[in-house]
Amino acid sequence: MVGTSLKGTNTLHVLYVLSRAMPSNVEIKAKVSDLTQFAQKAAELSQSEGTIIRQHDTFFSCSQGRLKLRDFMNGSGQLIFYERPDTDGPKLSRYSITPTSDPQSLQVVLSEALGVKGEVKKERRLFLIGQTRVHLDTVEGLGHYMELEVSKPVTFTSSY
Repeated sequence: MVGTSLKGTNTLHVLYVLSRAMPSNVEIKAKVSDLTQFAQKAAELSQSEGTIIRQHDTFFSCSQGRLKLRDFMNGSGQLIFYERPDTDGPKLSRYSITPTSDPQSLQVVLSEALGVKGEVKKERRLFLIGQTRVHLDTVEGLGHYMELEVSKPVTFTSSY
């Protein structure tokens, strides 16, 4: 919409289109049997040792999609709403993220308002290979997992 004239358009329609234009990515997740081998290959392909990110995700009840609060356990976090099918294999995930500087207080409020569906604590090692984000996760109580994410740019379309 940048550089486009809005003269003669329905302002409410434009606002609706903009509000629905969530970023998306295609992702693949799988269990990892050999953590060391996977980490070595990812490090080789990314030409880096990766970035360690500690996360505590709290999932809340919501009527549509999924809502989670990601606490980075350093005073910062993200509230993430996303829609993703519950299917095997590659899937499209649409998401919206907003940062927070007080994830603990936000967790209390959302827990009281919506109820908690579950919690996941993990250590993530993030590798960047081209436009692909490679996650190597050690999930508390569950094991080791990998995730490949390729972001899709937000595009705006118009029926005008």
